[in-house]
Amino acid sequence: MFDFELEKKNSPITSQRRTFLAFSGAALAGLLFWAKSQNSELLAAADSAGTPKQVTIFEFSDSGERLRKIHVPKVVKSEDEWRKQLSRAAFEITRHADTELAFSGQYWNLHEKGLYRCVCCDNALFSSDTKFDSGTGWPSFSAPIAAENLRTSSDTSVGMIRTAVSCTLCDAHLGHVFDDGPPPTGLRYCMNSASLKFIPKRAATGVRG
Repeated sequence: MFDFELEKKNSPITSQRRTFLAFSGAALAGLLFWAKSQNSELLAAADSAGTPKQVTIFEFSDSGERLRKIHVPKVVKSEDEWRKQLSRAAFEITRHADTELAFSGQYWNLHEKGLYRCVCCDNALFSSDTKFDSGTGWPSFSAPIAAENLRTSSDTSVGMIRTAVSCTLCDAHLGHVFDDGPPPTGLRYCMNSASLKFIPKRAATGVRG
């Protein structure tokens, strides 16, 4: 290599050009990576929106008879669709995790035999066989009719840790579960009446789908 070529190679202009090209290449690579990740997220969201998640629940007749385990798409509706279907109280409780006032719901003091379904999607939730008087003013159960039909999650919305209970099939908020219930489970599923739909045993005739 000749001296003038070496000087040219090491000149400030050449160094600046190298720096510019290196920076441009890194920026381009970063831009391509970002675009690819964004595209993947959009595709994933589209798949999620277009194909409801499959869930596993147990199906029950209105008389409380366990029928079969089924795999079905999760029930997904818009806010407007839920609002049209539900009463104002049921909408705020099941879709926005509100809570009805103690001793105000229609089922807290109900002693009739029957089945309690989700007010949003008819998923079977509780049997009157496990209902007990907790003295709290909300309908209380010692166990669900099938563990698969409910989901639990941590709730810190009121400054304390509680365990929220929701419907597996439609994600409706139902209430909370506590560990101060009667034997044999020691649990108290404290539910909102507005999140439930009671099917009297005397009127039970078939399968709710």
